[in-house]
Amino acid sequence: MSTHASVGATTDSGVEHVRPRVAVSSCLLGEPVRFNGGHCRDRLLTGPLSEFVDWVPFCPEMEIGLGTPRETLRLERSPDGPRLVTRKTRRDLTEPMTSLGTARAATLDVDGYVFKAKSPSCGIHGIPVYAGDAAADRRNRGVFAARIVDAHPLLPVEDEGRLNDDVLREAFIERIFAHARLRAFLTGETGKAGGMRPGALVAFHSRHKLQILAHDPVGYRRMGGLVAEAGVRAGDRLAADYADEFRAALAVRATIGRNVNVLQHCLGMVSDHLDPVRRADLDEVIHDYQAHLVALSVPLALLRHHARGAGAAYLRDQTYLSPYPHELGLRNHVPA
Repeated sequence: MSTHASVGATTDSGVEHVRPRVAVSSCLLGEPVRFNGGHCRDRLLTGPLSEFVDWVPFCPEMEIGLGTPRETLRLERSPDGPRLVTRKTRRDLTEPMTSLGTARAATLDVDGYVFKAKSPSCGIHGIPVYAGDAAADRRNRGVFAARIVDAHPLLPVEDEGRLNDDVLREAFIERIFAHARLRAFLTGETGKAGGMRPGALVAFHSRHKLQILAHDPVGYRRMGGLVAEAGVRAGDRLAADYADEFRAALAVRATIGRNVNVLQHCLGMVSDHLDPVRRADLDEVIHDYQAHLVALSVPLALLRHHARGAGAAYLRDQTYLSPYPHELGLRNHVPA
């Protein structure tokens, strides 16, 4: 699978999708690197997502020379914190794994990371630490994953198990595509960045307005203050501060209430171009979403349709309407 990120085609919503570059535990792509010589090929990652994402596979156990098949590992309690130990021969691999994680984190250039669940090296949730034969604590991360997450706290990270949840899957994929667009803008991959020229930054920020408001209205106001300083502050410093605020805002979970506010804002943008019946239909669908009766995709489909009309170019260009390729079908679940 390619590890070269590229700019995708512009959708009929006006949003240009950049292919995210996402690190992943190699076994999840079907590589035979598990302790038993097998793999844990994940159908989501190797199926629908593989059409739109450039994977960057990595196996820390193989990188520190363990090979396959190999002895299984676990975390064990010690006065100095959890240690990564082979179960039978009692070999302590904490230092080489920690060093590898630190080195990998220092050069990591990706838009997200999918880790192998339940792994004492790669797990990011609920990894047990043993005291003797009993699990004394199940609130830990794997040794390698911890170094990545600590060094990149705003990086979208998940494990393949949690990606089976509709809400978590949609949130993760929305974030990796947003990170990819930001990366392409800052590096000029799209050919439209223009560094931190005021006009270029205003245009990027404007296209993401509604998407950011659905996540973090307070963060959006802070970002607006930074945009106002374009052309005054040093470009490198402004770019770093804006990128941090952008990533932090998208890390805040979107809520039904904030989505409804944004949908009503969208309705206001096209309302003058709709007859009373169509306007009432769209308003009713928004209320149905608020009442947990329909998925978010329903009002968004109507808004995308109406945004193709005259006078709706600003709405048509909003990333909120198409934050990732529609083929992924991620907003089709009815909120609980």
